[in-house]
Amino acid sequence: MTARRTDRNADSAKLTEQERELAQLRAEVTAWRAKAAALPLRPDANITSVSGGGVEPAYTPLDLSPDVIGATGLPGQFPYTRGIHPTMYRGRLWTMRQFAGFGTADDTNQRYKFLLERGQTGLSVAFDFPTLMGYDSDHPRSEGEVGKCGVAISSLADMETLFDGIPLDKVSTSMTINGPAAMLFCFYVAAAERQGVDIAELQGTIQNDILKEYMAQHAWIFPAEPALKVIVDLFEWAAEHTPKWNTISISGYHIREAGATAAQELAFTLANGFCYVEHGVARGLPVDSFGPRLSFFWDIHNDFFEEIAKLRAARRIWARHLRERYGARDPRSWKMRFHCQTAGVTLTAQQPHNNVVRVAYQALAAVLGGTQSLHTNALDETLALPTEESVRIALRTQQILAYETGVPNVADPLGGSYYLEALTDGMEREAEGLFAEIEAQGGVVQAIESGWFQRQIAHSSMRFQAEMEQGRRTIVGVNDFVEEAEGPVNILKVGDAAERTQRQRMANLRARRDDALVTERLEALGRAAANNVNIIPAMLDCARAYCTLFEIRHVLEEIYGSYREPVFF
Repeated sequence: MTARRTDRNADSAKLTEQERELAQLRAEVTAWRAKAAALPLRPDANITSVSGGGVEPAYTPLDLSPDVIGATGLPGQFPYTRGIHPTMYRGRLWTMRQFAGFGTADDTNQRYKFLLERGQTGLSVAFDFPTLMGYDSDHPRSEGEVGKCGVAISSLADMETLFDGIPLDKVSTSMTINGPAAMLFCFYVAAAERQGVDIAELQGTIQNDILKEYMAQHAWIFPAEPALKVIVDLFEWAAEHTPKWNTISISGYHIREAGATAAQELAFTLANGFCYVEHGVARGLPVDSFGPRLSFFWDIHNDFFEEIAKLRAARRIWARHLRERYGARDPRSWKMRFHCQTAGVTLTAQQPHNNVVRVAYQALAAVLGGTQSLHTNALDETLALPTEESVRIALRTQQILAYETGVPNVADPLGGSYYLEALTDGMEREAEGLFAEIEAQGGVVQAIESGWFQRQIAHSSMRFQAEMEQGRRTIVGVNDFVEEAEGPVNILKVGDAAERTQRQRMANLRARRDDALVTERLEALGRAAANNVNIIPAMLDCARAYCTLFEIRHVLEEIYGSYREPVFF
């Protein structure tokens, strides 16, 4: 009894000592802030983050949450604030995945081999605009756009050519496509089958995130509910047949590129993730049957510490909600795995070589934030698709970071920083507040249909643009440190040859395929859609029969209808 009383007295004395130390620190900080506030600031200083939030001149233990240890944990431990793996990059570096695609499948196949030969460790497919919208290369609406902003893929034949000589059981492939994502995934699976690959061994990611398309990027086909139904179909099918494949990459990138703040990117993207989880559960799928294959995709902007804090907060929020709100029991469902790409919107056409520096710091933020995969933009991507020289520099940027800086040697090396931990907590609080606002709108789909998300993003974009135009935010080479005479930059030019080639390829495909089988498979797909069953098996059969992208789109559009965006402004 006496021993316990002694322990309590010791604890009380210790607590009293801590309280005295905090009180003393609080008094010192208050006096210091008063003195600092009286000192002049640089006339060109903008003491806010890129997102517009206020930034204090210094941070102390007073800015940390009382349970900072519990909120951060250790790397590889719930809530994964400090990373999803115990040793992070000491065990395995992030995947270096340069986004690439232009012209025909033959053109891009050569670029992939160029990148793989120079040390790239994963492939990432950029599709042209017709493909993104579900049109064949010979469709009238594709005229003038074939192969211009990515590679043209209209059928299994194109997909086979795209990966000719690249064994699909040996590489990890990411495909950035949304409206017709399931169709391109089926082309990829069928191409793997043609190579003799066991599709259970396929590794990679299909972006497949339609909700952010309605919010920001606008590459949609069907209305929200049938589009969500197809996404859940893919969750269900892939869990059984391609268990190593990430069935969605829930993307904040395009939300941020449209003008959202870091906190809006964080909250809106996570809200979309929760919406996908809810639709999967509503189908009757156990959350742990598809949760481990959900992945994310984040934009890495210029505000170095804000971006690191965003990634740390994202992991913590996702882990907590999946475990406590959705009842996930498999730790793989709690762990947020994500890809990052440096911010395209920060690249400048003026003084484009400055973009090398921007990209390097953004890449460093992504790695310090614990990314599993990274694309570094090339210096000329604001002008055109990158040249081989510029994409080599972008890849070398990652390799220098990985092998020369020592940054990968420590998991979450900035963890414990007063500033970073305060930013992480602030990001989490702001995101939770935005979740409440989204719920008040009736949820994600209703907030999309009412234009709430679109207006929020537009207002943030206008604020940033006004700051730049008024000179309150400096963009080097654009509104300050301007040079009148700038040397030209060689850019990659994609002419009309790709369109002519694709039209001939499409004609040859239609001439040699089995038309009766094509008709049979398309009719079966239509029946599956009309009967509200999982359409992935029927869609995969269409791909195997060399049905084209638009033929598949057209059949489903007849059943599901087309999305037409209301006027919000």
